[in-house]
Amino acid sequence: MFSFTAVNAQKYVEPEKAVKDEQKRKASEVVTFPTRKFDSIEAKKALAMGKGKITGTAFTRTKNGYGMKVGKKVLANKITIQLFPVTPYFEEYYALWKDKSKNNPKKNRFVYMDKDAYRYRLDAVTNSSGEFTFPDMKPGKYYLWGSLDYSLSYNYNQYTGSGYNGYGGRIDYYSPSSYSKGYNEFLELFVEVKSDGEVVEVKLK
Repeated sequence: MFSFTAVNAQKYVEPEKAVKDEQKRKASEVVTFPTRKFDSIEAKKALAMGKGKITGTAFTRTKNGYGMKVGKKVLANKITIQLFPVTPYFEEYYALWKDKSKNNPKKNRFVYMDKDAYRYRLDAVTNSSGEFTFPDMKPGKYYLWGSLDYSLSYNYNQYTGSGYNGYGGRIDYYSPSSYSKGYNEFLELFVEVKSDGEVVEVKLK
């Protein structure tokens, strides 16, 4: 006969496999930040109000079988366009972000911007025609980007079965069917307002 004294035993709950896989992925991430210190005063001055304007249309085109954007125009309906001042900090960040040895999600490598640097930006929302405007811009260089999600529908004949005629010949039967496929396009552009009061028209694609 055994006797036990009640104690607060430690209990470990095994996480689900999906949680464990995500923890493993996070642990193996290689993250790079710009080495230059972010200058908030510089960024604030770059975003000070002016008399100029950046206006344009955001869109993409569907791709052909070779990956070339030569198909129909897809307008960026109600998406957010972000504008960053091109400061020395941003230039370093962008160079790192374009470097596939530093920024490659397939290899779990990422380049991040300082959270304070991300705050110093302007946002604009497109209308249903993809049009957007950044008013009150002072002379300077800026970077615009947006993410455009869209889907396309495709029609095809779906095989439904086969039959045989009185002569032993096989007949295949098909019925019209369709499916949708989602796409994502990254839109980006560098813009310069050269003089106070200038209206710069752009195509963000």
